[in-house]
Amino acid sequence: MIAFFRNLYFNSRLFYLIFGLALLFLLSYWQEWLYSITWILSMILVLLVLIDIISLFRVDAIQAKRKVPEKFSNSDLNEVIIKLKNGYKFLVNLEIIDEIPVQFQKRDFLKSIYLRSGEKEVFTYTLLPKERGEYRFGNLNVYASTFFKLVRKRYTFSYDQPVKVYPSFIQMKKLDFLALHQKTSMHGIKKIRRIGHTLEFEQIKEYVRGDDVRTINWKTTAKHNRLMVNQFQDEKSQPVYSVIDSGRVMKMPFDGLSLLDYAINSSLAFSNVALRKKDKVGLLNFSNEVHHFLKANSRLSQLNRILESLYKVNTQHYESDFGILYSRIRKHLTQRSLVMLYTNFEHMSGLKRQLPYLKAINKNHLLVVIFFENTEVTKLIKEEPETIKEAAHQTVAEQFVHDKHMMAKELQKYGIQTILTPPGELSISTINKYLEIKSRGLI
Repeated sequence: MIAFFRNLYFNSRLFYLIFGLALLFLLSYWQEWLYSITWILSMILVLLVLIDIISLFRVDAIQAKRKVPEKFSNSDLNEVIIKLKNGYKFLVNLEIIDEIPVQFQKRDFLKSIYLRSGEKEVFTYTLLPKERGEYRFGNLNVYASTFFKLVRKRYTFSYDQPVKVYPSFIQMKKLDFLALHQKTSMHGIKKIRRIGHTLEFEQIKEYVRGDDVRTINWKTTAKHNRLMVNQFQDEKSQPVYSVIDSGRVMKMPFDGLSLLDYAINSSLAFSNVALRKKDKVGLLNFSNEVHHFLKANSRLSQLNRILESLYKVNTQHYESDFGILYSRIRKHLTQRSLVMLYTNFEHMSGLKRQLPYLKAINKNHLLVVIFFENTEVTKLIKEEPETIKEAAHQTVAEQFVHDKHMMAKELQKYGIQTILTPPGELSISTINKYLEIKSRGLI
C-alpha cells in the first residue's frame, strides 16, 4: 500500500477539472439547475480517475533502461541512450526524468513521448562535462499516464551508474589524421627525409658525388667493383615527453575549462600522433613536486597508461618548482629528448625567475615551451573604448599582449622553441609544431 501511494501522482489536468467543478458549484448558488449537473460531472470525474488508477496499477508494464558509455570524454558531447518499451494494451504518455550527475547542474531534464501497445522507443541526449573525475547517475524515473491524463504512475529504475570522465579522447581521435603521411604537409610544413648518421640503417646505394666518404661500405664495394655507401635515416623511435605544469598558474579558466584541462587534452592528442609516427612518448606532471612520471615507450599500451595518469591530474595551489623539474629531467632523461612543456607566464618577471632552468633543460634536450594567450584580454583590445576608463583598461590589456610576445622572443633568443596560442587552438598548434620539428630533423 505504501508503494502504491508513493508511485501515485495526479496530473495538473485533474486539478483544473476539480477547480472547474468547484466554480460550477459556486454558480449553482444563483442557478439551481447547475447543481444536479455538477454532481453528475463530479461522479463521472471520480469514475474516470478510478479507471485511470486501475488501468495503470493493475500491472507493471513499462520497461526502461539507460545505457551510458564506459567513460566520458572531457569537453566533448557524450551520448546517453534511453530505451523504453510499453507493455500496456493501450496508448500511454510517458514522461522521462533522468537523474543526471550533479556536476552538470541540470535540473530541467524532461522528455515526453507517446507509445502504442507493445511499441519500443530509443532516444538519446548529450552531456558536455567540463571536469575530469567520477560522475554518478541516479535513478531513471518514468511517469506513465493514459489518454485521460488524470493520474500518473511512477516507475523508478535504479541505475546508480558511475562514469569516469577522461581527458578528451574524442579530440584525440579527430586529430588522428595528422599522423598520416599524406597529411603532414598541412600548414606549410613539408615532409623531408634527412640523411643522417643515426643508428638506424636504411640501405646501401651506389656512391654519387657529394656523399660522405666516411660511409663507404668497403666490403660491398669490393663485391660490386664500384663504390657503395651506407645510407642512414633519422631514427624513428625518439623519446618525446609531455611535461605538464599543474601549479596555480594553470588554474585559470577559459570557456569552462582550466588551462590544465586544455594542456591535458592536448598532450593526449599529441602523444597519440607521436606514437603513430613511431616515436616513444612519456609523461611528466609537476607543481611543487613531481607527481607523475612515465618513462617514454613506443608500445600502443603506453597511450592507455598516459590516459590513466592524466585522469588523476589535478590543479595544485602551489607555485611550480622548475628546479625540481630540471633535477628530475637531468636524472631520468639520459637520452636527448623532445620536451613539450605546458605552462603559463603572465608577467616577464615570472619568466625571468624560471629562465635559468629552462636554458639548462634546453642544453641537453630540445625544449618547446607552450604557454597561452589571454583571449579575454585580446577581445578587450578589439573593442572600441567609449570612456576614459575603458581606454585605460585597453591600454593595460595591450601591455599584457605585448608582454606575452616579448616572452616568446626572450625564449627564442636562447634557442628555446615556443608556442604562444589561444587555449582553443592548443592541440592543433602543438601537433603542428611537433611535425615541423620532425620534418626539419631537429631531433
